[in-house]
Amino acid sequence: MRSQVPPPHRPHEREEFITVENTAPEGATAQRPLLAFDGDCAFCQAVIQQIRVRVRPQMLAAPWQSLPEPLIRPHLQRLDREVLLLDGETALYGGAAALARFLGSSQTRRYRGMAFCLRLPVVSLLAGQIYRWVAVNRHRMPAGTAACALPRSPH
Repeated sequence: MRSQVPPPHRPHEREEFITVENTAPEGATAQRPLLAFDGDCAFCQAVIQQIRVRVRPQMLAAPWQSLPEPLIRPHLQRLDREVLLLDGETALYGGAAALARFLGSSQTRRYRGMAFCLRLPVVSLLAGQIYRWVAVNRHRMPAGTAACALPRSPH
């Protein structure tokens, strides 16, 4: 099974995903959570890349399209609309809550503090609303393209 992971940080170099062979047996789950994002969305890619460069989270992030099908199958509808923090086949958090956990995996106290604040009750409600607004409008954001538009919900 293959997964996408970022290479080691090298200042002044463009970071890209590299493919790494997973030596775990087929069907085995990862030992730590993974942030799954929409790899077809340029805006999503740019945001995750900026977080990687600035925050340097210890948690892995990968486009959901590169993950094994059994891992993502139960979450396909959500993965089109929000980032998910996955632990094996279980979605632990989605949207703003997943990003807060991703930020909280930084070794920098400032970002861990920001992540803690994002998990406070009133702040998390506001962050969730902002996340949903950005998700609906991500094709209009910097680096956004028509491919970033969310699929229309059937009425």
